[in-house]
Amino acid sequence: MAKPKSTPSAPLFTAPEALKPLAERMRPRTLGEMVGQRRLLDEKASLRRAIEAGSVHSMILWGPPGCGKTTLALLLAKYADAEFVAISAVLSGLPEVRQVLASAQERFAQGRRTVLFVDEVHRFNKAQQDAFLPHIERGSILFVGATTENPSFELNSALLSRCRVHVMEALSIDDIAEALRHALVDVEHGLGGRGLVVEDAQLRLIAHAADGDVRRGLTLLEIAAELAGEHGTITSATLEQVLADRTRRFDKGGEQFYDQISALHKCVRSSNPDAALYWFARMLDGGCDPIYLARRLTRMAVEDVGLADPRALQMAIEAWDAFDRLGSPEGDLALAQVVIYLASTAKSNAAYVAFGAAQDDVREHGTADVPMHLRNAPTKLMKQLGYAKGYQYDHDAEGGVAMEQTGFPDALGERVYYEPVARGLEIKLKEKLDALRRTRTAARGKRGEPH
Repeated sequence: MAKPKSTPSAPLFTAPEALKPLAERMRPRTLGEMVGQRRLLDEKASLRRAIEAGSVHSMILWGPPGCGKTTLALLLAKYADAEFVAISAVLSGLPEVRQVLASAQERFAQGRRTVLFVDEVHRFNKAQQDAFLPHIERGSILFVGATTENPSFELNSALLSRCRVHVMEALSIDDIAEALRHALVDVEHGLGGRGLVVEDAQLRLIAHAADGDVRRGLTLLEIAAELAGEHGTITSATLEQVLADRTRRFDKGGEQFYDQISALHKCVRSSNPDAALYWFARMLDGGCDPIYLARRLTRMAVEDVGLADPRALQMAIEAWDAFDRLGSPEGDLALAQVVIYLASTAKSNAAYVAFGAAQDDVREHGTADVPMHLRNAPTKLMKQLGYAKGYQYDHDAEGGVAMEQTGFPDALGERVYYEPVARGLEIKLKEKLDALRRTRTAARGKRGEPH
């Protein structure tokens, strides 16, 4: 759970206990009180054994909001008997970072270590991240960076090489429900002295609404408790007020965003309309721009459906246009229909692969000359130089195709990029192109040309 932002000079936990939010009051004070993260904090896990032994290392904690990153950093400092200092990459600049590091160096000289917790570390630029490196190497700080973004993309390789990355997971409904029950019976820090009555089913509703964020779950419980009053009952009617207009976790532009669009694209490609529709609904629910989804669906129509069903591209563009005219929520249905159609229809990436192969040849062979018979000859001089000489006008040829005529630069020879698949409309295209290619090869063979 993330804690309220504080400056390095401000002592931790200075507010009177009663004035703190429930989520802050219920912050675990030992590793045994933490819920979830069993892979990292099981009694036999190496990280837990290292923390309990006070033998800790600099690390990056990567996980969604409310999964326990700040709490783990606090416990790290407690078990290591080290000073805990927290800064936020949103609120702090390089001068403040240098001040914090200088204070940590002074403590280190006096024989006391500092756990420096940097919240949202991915928001620091390269220069700010580099400032930590010599202090991590000297051991004057135990660096703990918290991020909701993929460290591989957002953090400098130099910082990553000096820290161990620990992946933390969103908490399950059972984990959050356990934390809520603890808060209800804890007299010293929680709601244990208020005589509240709440059924387990209602607690699980709150845990479900928390969507993996235990801090959010405790906040919702606190609001429900205030509505119920002393010795009151948290009923379904109470929760209807508390849980109205809740939204699911969705980090627009962040790791979850790209994970979900990846899931949508791959389910369309896998011809699973139900799963594709689920991820489409998830992204809309989380606040994704429908125009972004319309653009991505159009790309899927081109890349993954292709010429197996050319109607898909037309439908995607028409749905995009319909959304522009209708807006949300009416226009959402037009996009949803395209999701279903793209996932249900025949697939082919043959055009996508063919285009890539052609681009590779262009890059590899450079500016190859256009064959003389394919050049334009608008002037007498060009005709005298041989431009357009030998060109066969296909409409005048038998069958409408000049079979002996080549189309590539002489230096490349004839190539085959497009290989239609035996699905959808490409079945017919494949039959036609295979026949044409066989006839062309035979015609050139009679002329003694290589093929």
